[in-house]
Amino acid sequence: MREVTELAVPQLAAISQIDPRVRAEAQASKRLAISTYAHALVWRLTGSRRHGREALRLLDGWAGFSGFTGGTDQDKLQAGWLGSLLGEAAEIMRQHPRWKAHRKTALQAMFRRSFYPHLMQASAWNGNVDLTQVNALLAIAVFNEDRVAFDMGVERLERRSAAYFYLQSVGMPPPINGDGGNISAFWSHPLRWADGLTQETCRDNGHHAQYGLASALHSAEIAWNQGVDVYARQAGRYVAAMELLSQQLLTGDMQGICPNPAATRNVFDTFEVGFHHFHHRMGMDLPHTQRLIIERVRPHGLSDWNIFHETLTHAE
Repeated sequence: MREVTELAVPQLAAISQIDPRVRAEAQASKRLAISTYAHALVWRLTGSRRHGREALRLLDGWAGFSGFTGGTDQDKLQAGWLGSLLGEAAEIMRQHPRWKAHRKTALQAMFRRSFYPHLMQASAWNGNVDLTQVNALLAIAVFNEDRVAFDMGVERLERRSAAYFYLQSVGMPPPINGDGGNISAFWSHPLRWADGLTQETCRDNGHHAQYGLASALHSAEIAWNQGVDVYARQAGRYVAAMELLSQQLLTGDMQGICPNPAATRNVFDTFEVGFHHFHHRMGMDLPHTQRLIIERVRPHGLSDWNIFHETLTHAE
């Protein structure tokens, strides 16, 4: 096994920059974070010593990560994506008998030093970024045993959920930083305000809406496991969003809700966490979501960033 000091974690800049070197470094860090979580998950599921050792080696290497260099809200998004994976991996490995206390402490210090500054302040971009930040903040807060950061994440999740998932019974979404004072434009000019519409459904239901929903559900799941039931308070919003998005993806039609009438063919492995909670735990019927999972997600669903093989971890 290589020494920890040999693991080079690239310093991240905005992935959207033209510089190919910058983009390559960001992608390398993405692969490294995914690998870290994957090894931790395999260790947890199988007890494999080899995967456990590799997960620890990678986490110890991340302890030397010195931060993000893009200088834009892209840093916040990258911190969210990477932090969601690394926080989960660290918590999985917490009880590994060979992980020394001083190395856990070093990783916790890195999270405070390099991730907190980009997670504590919500992005003013579209809501999927804030929700991804929240996902990371909660995951890291659990590992860091940081109640202040955890409570901040829960409060942000509640506030952004109200501003990201529409329910007719509640009314128009509240103002939120970044909306420019024009809710219709911020929501990409929906033709009809329907239960389950997300702030990004009409912008891009093939990518951003699925990312935003996934991060909200992941965050609610973390809170649930810590004894905080965000699911119950946001059930109407989350279930409606899962069902509407699933119906759109199944039919290829936006149901007359958006200026663009055609839904995407892209389906991410976004739905298993929420379906597991609302259907299997709570006994709720989600027919469109169930059909989408069976027909599209499990055979062909895409995993990327913090949407990481949810079928493996949450399917029944």
